[in-house]
Amino acid sequence: MVYEMMSKLNNRQRAFVDEYIIDMNATQAAIRAGYSEKTARSQGQRLLTHVDISQAISERMKQKTEELIMKQDEILVLLSEQARREAIDHQVVSVEKASYDDNGNYLGIEKTAEIVETPTQNKDAIRALELLGKRYGMWTDKQDVNVTGLVSFHDDID
Repeated sequence: MVYEMMSKLNNRQRAFVDEYIIDMNATQAAIRAGYSEKTARSQGQRLLTHVDISQAISERMKQKTEELIMKQDEILVLLSEQARREAIDHQVVSVEKASYDDNGNYLGIEKTAEIVETPTQNKDAIRALELLGKRYGMWTDKQDVNVTGLVSFHDDID
């Protein structure tokens, strides 16, 4: 649908749409799209009132939003990486190093913080496994029973 809207526009109008969704600034988008700097403010405002342009902008924004939202397959892949401990975690550790002056004289111990890469922690891997198990129905206590035919109850208590 975005392409249908964009096909109705000329090259500079298409460029304006592309530029406008970057920072939502009509004046700057008009300049970057090739309109004159002197008239960019009025051109930008005029372009925003153009129905095809405003629809194209709305469709492009919707498309960008949809691209940002994770899909089911992507979530399953990331959970699987966590469960297999393939994902990289970052930890801040304190490192102690001996400090020396320019003449080689010992000054003392210097503590610095460093970021190190580690595999996924066990607790995170276990949580990912739990979520994957729920996804595949492995942890349900209830039983789904499909009964076809007539079900009858008999009262046999005296």
